[in-house]
Amino acid sequence: MPILTNKKRIFLCAPHMSGNEQKYMNEAFQTNWIAPLGPNVDAFEKEIAAHVGARAGVAVSSGTAAIHLALTLLGVSRGDTVFCSSLTFVASANPILYQGAEPVFIDSEPDTWNMSPHALQKALQAAAEKGKLPKAVIVVNLYGQSAKMDEIVALCNQYEVPLVEDAAESLGSHYKGKASGTFGRFGIYSFNGNKIITTSGGGMLVSQDDAAIETGRFLSAQAKDQAIHYEHSVMGFNYRMSNILAGIGRGQLEVLHQRIHQKRAIYDLYQQKLSDLPGVHFNPELAETFSNRWLSVLTLNPAETTVSVLQVIEALAAENIEARPVWKPLHLQPLFKDASYFSHEPHKSVSEQLFENGICLPSGTSMTEEEQLRVIGTIRDLLTVSRPALISGSRTYQT
Repeated sequence: MPILTNKKRIFLCAPHMSGNEQKYMNEAFQTNWIAPLGPNVDAFEKEIAAHVGARAGVAVSSGTAAIHLALTLLGVSRGDTVFCSSLTFVASANPILYQGAEPVFIDSEPDTWNMSPHALQKALQAAAEKGKLPKAVIVVNLYGQSAKMDEIVALCNQYEVPLVEDAAESLGSHYKGKASGTFGRFGIYSFNGNKIITTSGGGMLVSQDDAAIETGRFLSAQAKDQAIHYEHSVMGFNYRMSNILAGIGRGQLEVLHQRIHQKRAIYDLYQQKLSDLPGVHFNPELAETFSNRWLSVLTLNPAETTVSVLQVIEALAAENIEARPVWKPLHLQPLFKDASYFSHEPHKSVSEQLFENGICLPSGTSMTEEEQLRVIGTIRDLLTVSRPALISGSRTYQT
């Protein structure tokens, strides 16, 4: 839809610099640590690990690279299966394909929008009956909210399947007092430009297993053996984060608590100003958890409003405001058309309903309150002129 205004662009989630990043970058320039690796990388790994309570971490070029390293370290290979949350960005599952393995997608549940323990249990039972358990389970903490980790960890332990926690969106979040990203054998963080803190592009793999992280560090730097010449016994990757980008990350980490406070304030204002509108509901926060509220997301109940997700996005776009649908579930993506999928309940796919009815709202911490009120005003203007819809028939889904 064409933009109908000359008002300033409001982005979904733009980078927000603190100003202190330049100090670490200048140190890298002054000491000529421009090439990959260096003091900023070493310090950033230690600082992130200490912040979340992990024993060690390895800084890499992206969250995707970190997931790929995790699957490599777990020995995932051709012919294996890996279970993965369906409601997520494709980066959570692409590394499964890198390893030649097959993804099996698991539905969400309504309390967190994350992996359904009930669906996971069904999938594990079915795999056990076939005598082919998955090589790993990848659980994603969507929009900053932790999944139901007690149930998911218990299931993985019961079936002796390693858990990889994709916490790309949930740095700074907690589940029952424990940091998001520290429940599985490996945890993943992303520092992409739209994340709660950024290194421009980058990620980190964390674990309580020092030896595994050391192997990951070796593999991420082209797997160069100890020799005076270049000797290689195994395949490696060019995945290491640069010393310059790690300097940005160190400056960003200093303001993480502030950014979380701002994210939660943005969510609170949306909820305060929009919750009275017909059909509007917001992404939940499970009891005994703390979400960083990376993105504020609302859903429109089609039984309560005739306004569609597309209409809201188009109305915002006309005001030069960026918004997006909730992630399209991976089991609906053409890339994964042949993948198996286990739903939360028979004939009910929670992830599909969230995709059909969900809208990600501008949530950048550099957004002013005046700009956020522009977003709110546009949505209110659209929804207050709508009339309640008739309850439509439910779609059916197969497990």
